[in-house]
Amino acid sequence: MFGFIKKSLQKTTEAIKSVVPKKKIVFTKDEIEDILLEADVEYDLVEIILKQTYQDKITREVLRSKLLATLSHTSYQEPEYEAPFVELIVGVNGAGKTTTVSKLAQKYKNEGKQVILGAGDTFRAAAIEQLTLWSKKLDIPIVSSKQGHDSSAVAYDTIDSAKAKGFDNVIIDTAGRLHTQKNLANELKKINRICEKAHSGAPHRTVLILDGTQGNSAIAQAKAFNEMIGIDGIIITKLDGTAKGGSVFSIAYELELPILYIGTGEQPENLTPFDKYEFVDGLLDAIFVDNEGSEEE
Repeated sequence: MFGFIKKSLQKTTEAIKSVVPKKKIVFTKDEIEDILLEADVEYDLVEIILKQTYQDKITREVLRSKLLATLSHTSYQEPEYEAPFVELIVGVNGAGKTTTVSKLAQKYKNEGKQVILGAGDTFRAAAIEQLTLWSKKLDIPIVSSKQGHDSSAVAYDTIDSAKAKGFDNVIIDTAGRLHTQKNLANELKKINRICEKAHSGAPHRTVLILDGTQGNSAIAQAKAFNEMIGIDGIIITKLDGTAKGGSVFSIAYELELPILYIGTGEQPENLTPFDKYEFVDGLLDAIFVDNEGSEEE
């Protein structure tokens, strides 16, 4: 797992090397500020971290404690529920929602669970087609309709089918048109109501998919979705393709929401549980020499 998380930070650590080409045991506050900003940690958060750091010379241990503090809300506790567990996947178009649905489905299937998908993004024919292809590839059933049909009806039928067949997990994809935010909000709220009608307590988890390449600009998206529907957790995609890995700290600190997984590639198995300790240590390994005082390759 650690290898995947460290790999996802590779471009971020390469960017850090452009600021501080040589690892050291200690850094000045100015150097740490440059490093964090280069990694796309939001400026205001960098200032908070440095203001709370009273030492002039910053060691790995000092910075580690401050970075971990920004991730204090990232743990997640699954709610009590009666099967099936209904999951609503939301996010803007292009963030990787449909691919992430397939990754979650593969994960649950590997755990021996029976999964069904709901193609609730009825606004885009391509989204329905893409999820249908994934369902065939993974040999997982799907409920879908034609483009333009009622997405909440798809959600209801998916849950109803899962209950009738005794399935464990329901994953429902949704549209993500922030440029028509009022329409999207109404649609998502309707899906929420219909899920509750189909199965008490559903959806049990609403997951926001954020594109890691967006960096700190993803915070505004997250706030919009949280206001619309209420978010239970975040999955960050494409982190391996960006030098903006530090934005994870800003996202977690600003939103106070759990980060569930990090997408580390395009394949269904490329979904890594987020571990704040491994994430922080993966970043610090690019900055500081190891405990023996020699550079770690």
